[in-house]
Amino acid sequence: MPQRFAVVQFPGSNCDQDCVAALNSFAGVTADYVWHQEKSLAGYDAIILPGGFSYGDYLRCGAIARFSPIMAAVINDAAAGKLVLGTCNGFQILCEAGLLPGALVRNRSQHFVCEIVRTRLEVADSPFTHGCGEGTILRLPIAHGEGCFFADEITLRQLNENRQVILRYVDENGEPTPAANPNGSLENIAGICNRERNVFGLMPHPDRACDERLGSGDGRRIFESMIQTVAAQRAAAA
Repeated sequence: MPQRFAVVQFPGSNCDQDCVAALNSFAGVTADYVWHQEKSLAGYDAIILPGGFSYGDYLRCGAIARFSPIMAAVINDAAAGKLVLGTCNGFQILCEAGLLPGALVRNRSQHFVCEIVRTRLEVADSPFTHGCGEGTILRLPIAHGEGCFFADEITLRQLNENRQVILRYVDENGEPTPAANPNGSLENIAGICNRERNVFGLMPHPDRACDERLGSGDGRRIFESMIQTVAAQRAAAA
């Protein structure tokens, strides 16, 4: 039986097609669109909240999408241990929904940024990073106006102590320098997970880095890890 991935569509999502195309390129995987007004994600092995501009980014990015009917199912399934990946706007929604700590605020430059950046893997044993050694550099595209990760001092300390920071922006030498930080995120943070490690949010787009012809295939490593994790979960439940 193929692994089933749900790609949630909100009004204003624009990376849902990228996610479905990327996931369907893997053997043994089927990715489906799930409209935000649905109330169940039963039968799916993993959930993707894609990038875009849900609800036009009114109020705050992700603030309205957090109240879509489907989010109750996302929260319940996350609590049950199902893998949830949020990219860009999906990361913002996860923070607004309380599934991840902190917030994404306006880029320090006050400008929209769109480029390929280098990120360094800080945690090699998460469900999203199997097969990648600590310190692995992934080249991934970004495209956002509100991608600056912010958290209070206590939250930031807990994220580091619990090894919840999965990705940091780095330079060509793998160092998290100010010049390598595209949006002003605290400590060059590009992606974090929850304490249980089954919910991962990141501003870069792995879905747009699944084909070398697009400039990088490094995003495939994140999806490959998810697929391996789902396979292990199925085997344990059998």
